[in-house]
Amino acid sequence: QVQLEESGGGLVQAGGSLRLSCEVSGRTDGNFAMAWFRQGPGMERQFVAAYNWRGGSTFYATSVKGRFTISRDNAKNTVYLQMNSLKPEDTAVYSCAHDGGSGGTDWAYWGQGTQVTVSS
Repeated sequence: QVQLEESGGGLVQAGGSLRLSCEVSGRTDGNFAMAWFRQGPGMERQFVAAYNWRGGSTFYATSVKGRFTISRDNAKNTVYLQMNSLKPEDTAVYSCAHDGGSGGTDWAYWGQGTQVTVSS
């Protein structure tokens, strides 16, 4: 089993930065992916960024490319989402997810989510 624990959300002014953390416990071997998703008020959940645990490949939604960076700390089994140049439209609940080795087709494990609010 996999457990995910997020932290790092908060309130920030437009143009500011935040870093989200997602600590992974349980399955951290093999080839799997981690990702961040977000769900804004009245909106569907959307993909933000993903990290392939074994190969280190990264993927980003167009809306965040160049502003957000996903990375990992091997020693801490933690995935980060560094968010720079934040905009009010980035306001959402951000959740990390683990794909259980499905190649990104089934995000089987989810964290509880952390609120990010960007004021204008």
